[in-house]
Amino acid sequence: MRKILGFLMLSISLIGQEKKDNELSYNEFLGYVKKYHPLVKSANLQINNAQANLMMARGAFDPKIEVDFDKKQFKDNTYYSILNSNFKIPTWYGVEVKAGFDNNEGVYLNPQNTLPNKGLTSLGITLPLGQGLLINQRMADLQKAKIQLQWSQAERKLQSIEVLHAASIAYFNWKLNYSQVQLYKNYLKNAEVRYNGVSNLIKNGDKPEIDSIEAGIVVRNRKLNLEDSQLKLAKSKLELSNYLWLENNVPLEIQESIIPEDQLGMTIQETLKTNDLIVSDTAIENHPKINALQSKIAILELERKLKTNNLLPKIDLGYHYLSEPSYWNSTNFNNFKIGVNFSYPLFLRKERSGLQMAKFKIQDAQFTLDLERVQLKNKISSQQIEINSLVKQLKLISALVKDYNAMLTSEERLFSFGESSLFLINSRENNLVGSQLTELNMENRYFTSNVEMFKIMANLDN
Repeated sequence: MRKILGFLMLSISLIGQEKKDNELSYNEFLGYVKKYHPLVKSANLQINNAQANLMMARGAFDPKIEVDFDKKQFKDNTYYSILNSNFKIPTWYGVEVKAGFDNNEGVYLNPQNTLPNKGLTSLGITLPLGQGLLINQRMADLQKAKIQLQWSQAERKLQSIEVLHAASIAYFNWKLNYSQVQLYKNYLKNAEVRYNGVSNLIKNGDKPEIDSIEAGIVVRNRKLNLEDSQLKLAKSKLELSNYLWLENNVPLEIQESIIPEDQLGMTIQETLKTNDLIVSDTAIENHPKINALQSKIAILELERKLKTNNLLPKIDLGYHYLSEPSYWNSTNFNNFKIGVNFSYPLFLRKERSGLQMAKFKIQDAQFTLDLERVQLKNKISSQQIEINSLVKQLKLISALVKDYNAMLTSEERLFSFGESSLFLINSRENNLVGSQLTELNMENRYFTSNVEMFKIMANLDN
């Protein structure tokens, strides 16, 4: 069940900023999204998954105990009893250290399995001299897991940025619709006052009847505009509530009394760290998208090394020193078991084609990385231009609103002296309303442009 967002306003206000008790600031809103939104938490699970994958890759180097026991008993005769046990320690460069104990007996035991009465111990190593010495699947999997952890950190940032961007757009729409509702409420009051005043003048015979109809049309238009804006506000509140959560995945709902930040234009760049942004090569190289692509190339490079390693012959040399359990005090290296395994494809068509494909994948990823660097730099520059242009446009539209307001005030004064008409007042007021709506929409574009810059830069730590 949804809880009501009322106690949230007890949060600490921004330093140096006057804040109303029922105002949900943009900075506070982002704080709740970062901390509690399910998709942000889901992004954090990518890190946990990568860490689990890293642990699994390290498990390939865990020591291992193996025991194989096989016995056959028939008509009071032990046909055979075979015990093979060993302890293996895999190492980084493909070398495997192995210690073992074998104890076999029986009437029908295979001669090659015949051992001393007390059994036989062994200690030795298996060494790859071709494939698997400098790089093998165990080494590659562990290195991939480490790179994957860095990749998942970059992906977590990108996913969190996407959520914060969508949440910000919802907040800006809420603020826009709230401001439009307040605007239409104000002008509805003005229209009703004007309608009542005109009605009194008509009763006194100072104005024609037609003025009452014209004033009534304005009142109905303002009511229609207000109703439509209130509908948009209600929908935008519900949209905003999708991003408000508490601990234990408890969703929140915004009370009617909660209002958006009034002076958002003065704080948004500080909140998003888009003020005085300097684009440098270092900033580009630290971008999560660049880091993710670099991680992808690093993983592909490991695949290429593995494919290159497959061109080498497979030569595994094994040596094991053998001794009875009671003879370990004396070292007789003439007792040993040695083995060599060798294999090598004659044409290497499979291996050579695999290597070529690995190289092509690296080239393709490198092309993507180079393109992403250029696109990021151009996107940032383009967004900076847009923000600067919107600042200038806001100043111009603000001046227009001021001028239209002066024209309306002047027209209302002339009307009070009987030197103007209701038609001219309504015309002046419509121009003022239109310019104020344009100002609100342009302000919304300015907010959106800043959060677009935040999304492009993807610097979640700021």
